[in-house]
Amino acid sequence: MIRLLDFVFSLLGLVCGSPVLLAIYLIGLADTGSPLFRQERVGRNKKAFVLVKFRTMSVDTASVASHLASTSSITKLGAFLRRTKLDELPQLWNVLKGDMSLVGPRPGLFNQEELIKERDAKSVFTVRPGITGLAQVSNIDMSTPLLLAETDAKMIQNMSLKNYFIYILKTVTGSGSGDRVKN
Repeated sequence: MIRLLDFVFSLLGLVCGSPVLLAIYLIGLADTGSPLFRQERVGRNKKAFVLVKFRTMSVDTASVASHLASTSSITKLGAFLRRTKLDELPQLWNVLKGDMSLVGPRPGLFNQEELIKERDAKSVFTVRPGITGLAQVSNIDMSTPLLLAETDAKMIQNMSLKNYFIYILKTVTGSGSGDRVKN
C-alpha cells in the first residue's frame, strides 16, 4: 500500500510541481551553473543508488555529509531551498523509480561508516530510504549516528499509514530543521 501511495504522490508531485521544478532549475542555472546535484547514496539492502536534489552548495564543495560541510559553501539560493525544503523536490523522481519512499530513513553516504554500522545493527536497511521520517521531524540529523539509527529503527517498527501521513504533514508544515551545516 505504501509503495502505491509513494508512486501516486510522487507522480502527482512531479506533474503538478513541474512549473516550480522548472523555475528552480532555471534560477539554479544562474546561481551555480549546475542546478541539479547527484550523489551516490546507500539504499535498501545497502544497494547504491543515485540521489537527485537541487544543488544548495557551490559546485566545488567536497562530497561529505551536510553536518560536515561549511555554511560558507551554501549559496543564497541554496539557503532558501534548504529552509523551504524545496531542494528535496527532485527526489520525487527517486521515489517514482522505487529507489526511495516518501517516508523512511534518510539515505546516507557510503563514507559514513559509523552510521552504516549502527543502521546495519538495527536492520534499518531492510526498507527503502525516504525523503522524510521521524528523525527529520524530530531535528535528529546524521551528526549523531547512534541516535539516528535508533530513531530510524523506532520509525520502522511503528510504521503505519497514519504515521506515514503524519511524517509527511509535519514535513510540509515545517517541522524539523533539515540537515544542519557546521558554521
